[in-house]
Amino acid sequence: MKPNIIPRVEYGNAICYSGYREGQSPVGNAFPSRQQVLEDLRILSLNWKYLRMYDCSPHVEMVLEIIRTEGLDFRMMLGANLRAEESNPNCPWGAHYDNVRLAENRQDNDAEISHMMELAREYSDEVFAVSIGNEASVDWSDHLVSVERLVAFARQLKVGIRQPVTFCENYVPWAGKLAPLVAELDFLSVHTYPVWEYQSIDNALNYTRDNYFAVASHYPDKPVIITEAGWTTRSNGRGIEPDKVSQELQARYYEELMEWTQRQRILTFVFEAFDEPWKGSDHPDEPEKHWGLFTVNRRPKLVMQDTFSHLTKP
Repeated sequence: MKPNIIPRVEYGNAICYSGYREGQSPVGNAFPSRQQVLEDLRILSLNWKYLRMYDCSPHVEMVLEIIRTEGLDFRMMLGANLRAEESNPNCPWGAHYDNVRLAENRQDNDAEISHMMELAREYSDEVFAVSIGNEASVDWSDHLVSVERLVAFARQLKVGIRQPVTFCENYVPWAGKLAPLVAELDFLSVHTYPVWEYQSIDNALNYTRDNYFAVASHYPDKPVIITEAGWTTRSNGRGIEPDKVSQELQARYYEELMEWTQRQRILTFVFEAFDEPWKGSDHPDEPEKHWGLFTVNRRPKLVMQDTFSHLTKP
């Protein structure tokens, strides 16, 4: 079994990156400036080789342009931001859409896949792989897309670009629902979040390993990587008890995760680079806002303070 080897991809440190700062949001098309993106990339270049991004927005286009023009040593997994093509009564925060909205979303998704193909061709050296979507099939998704449509997107990409094609999803759907998609993909991309699933820090790494091997063992001939794993540092109790999160716990999980994945040579994208205030509710301790290894002000949290000691100064 060789679950973690992608053709033409060498192992390296990998991280999920989204550069939205205070007052910025993809929802309102308020994107980071070129100077801000360049600052971020220079920080990340000191420790990471692979970046994962989630859409084909102007923010992502700017990141790719800066990587090329500044000669930065990054390779990106480029993603498509799929919108809901089906309503989902299982989504806890609501995902009911009328037929007009669903039809519009379907057109938007077609356009997003086409644009991703264009970017993958234009930045063929910088983009090492593409993902047809993110958490669009798990039972709680608010942007549910059928497996049949995911298969169609994968086939479209496979004939349109030269990069490997994947799909990024929670570990649960892979073993059953997504089986028809697996044959169309070059490798599988798994998400694992012990703290979201009420696991203690003492059991966190074992839980992550179980999640990974639940997929890798099911498809022994298909490469499998981790595209999201992390630990938030603050919580208002929404989904995660406040006493289960801190910078100390984040540091422990990160260190244990890196020790295991580096030893096993499993390409693992840590979630995520920087805190993102736009996410989740308005509550300042909303857990969605605090997964970064750095604060929104680009100061290293405990987990990164040794590596980035030069950034700890006011």
